[in-house]
Amino acid sequence: MTPILSVRGLTKAYHGTPVLAGVDLDVSEHEVVVLIGASGSGKSTLLRCIDLLEEIDDGQILLDGRDISDPRIDADGARRAMGMVFQSFNLFPHLTALGNVALAPRVVHGTARRAAQDRGRELLARVGLADLADAYPDKLSGGQQQRVAIARALAYEPRLLLLDEITSALDPELVGEVLTLVGELAAGGATIVMATHEMAFARDVADTVCFLDGGRIVEAGTAAQVLTDPVEDRTRQFLRRFTAGR
Repeated sequence: MTPILSVRGLTKAYHGTPVLAGVDLDVSEHEVVVLIGASGSGKSTLLRCIDLLEEIDDGQILLDGRDISDPRIDADGARRAMGMVFQSFNLFPHLTALGNVALAPRVVHGTARRAAQDRGRELLARVGLADLADAYPDKLSGGQQQRVAIARALAYEPRLLLLDEITSALDPELVGEVLTLVGELAAGGATIVMATHEMAFARDVADTVCFLDGGRIVEAGTAAQVLTDPVEDRTRQFLRRFTAGR
């Protein structure tokens, strides 16, 4: 089977400093791939390159077998097949929760207002926020805002969901509600690539864990293998330091 996502030899540098140094990654349908590694290892840059928010220096990004890294590609069109959720919620403060979720289907996809709002209410119910559809972001907790952001990413039924450290800006007591939602999406068959420091979540939910260091995937395998019995010394060092820090 052709993977939904195939990254080949991806390189990216900022001002001459390598950030990604030849990354290869395949993601199959319904698979949950979790990216781990220290800050600056390239996790967020990899996600941003996949979503075509950063220009790559070399390599290929194939989505359903189509080279979306080709400069001639319609980047906005390719991006519609992916839903990206960031560390910060990036909600429009002047729009309600429903308004934020329904905006892209109306503006980008030309969906009628009523249909977009109906879909938005369905998604808010799915993320447990049906009763807060008319609330503005400043009236929502951080966890609720992030769930709205996830609902917004799901609004156009993306083939691939990209999650970039989506709990890092949350108070500790709010992390669980967002991770529970991601777990439910994974159990429902969503295809997800997620950068996170939440190792317990990765152990429970990930099909594949990739450890990045210095812009490379140093080790990849099942969650049990990478997190409890890593092969590479560098992976073991990271996990020891990470566990000690917790």
